[in-house]
Amino acid sequence: MGDQSRTGEDAIEIRIEDIAQLFQSLDPFPFREKDLSKEAEEFIVGWARELPTDHPIRIIVHLPQTQASKPEAGELGTALTQFFDYRARITMLELNELFRVGRRALAIGVAILSGCVIAGQTAVASLAPNPLGRVVQESLMIFGWVANWRPIEIFLYDWWPIARRRNLYQRLARAEVKLRPYSNDQEDRVAYERASLRVVR
Repeated sequence: MGDQSRTGEDAIEIRIEDIAQLFQSLDPFPFREKDLSKEAEEFIVGWARELPTDHPIRIIVHLPQTQASKPEAGELGTALTQFFDYRARITMLELNELFRVGRRALAIGVAILSGCVIAGQTAVASLAPNPLGRVVQESLMIFGWVANWRPIEIFLYDWWPIARRRNLYQRLARAEVKLRPYSNDQEDRVAYERASLRVVR
């Protein structure tokens, strides 16, 4: 892929020599349904994470005039929208599955904790005033709470990164995609590349 840069506060800019650079070359699906190349996806998603969340995203693709005149260029916006919309739906399924696992783990954890509480009280009653009863009760309580560690982790922490990734894909699916052709003339390309150097990180 060619030079890549971001300018402004809500724009991701990509410079390519050929539209095919953005997509998986071995993907058998029609152009609109092709997957982005790993490099292109990582670049776009990486820059999108740094953009303000309250602003719409713009994706500006700089490409040669000969490429901009191809039929695929007119479908580039649709292809990117469909790709990131698909990613958002897949991530949503991943989040739903995590919550399903969390609910099952919570049901098991609560059942174990309840059993430990009852068993602990029984141990205290049967062994009182022997200190061993308190030790057994405390041990059972610790075991009961440990059994709830996984659902607590899921519902407090694990779902946040997935939800943020889903939201980011949804924003990218709504992104405005613009094409900015540049001349193949060598002199114009040199001027363009010099201008690009000021915004490349």
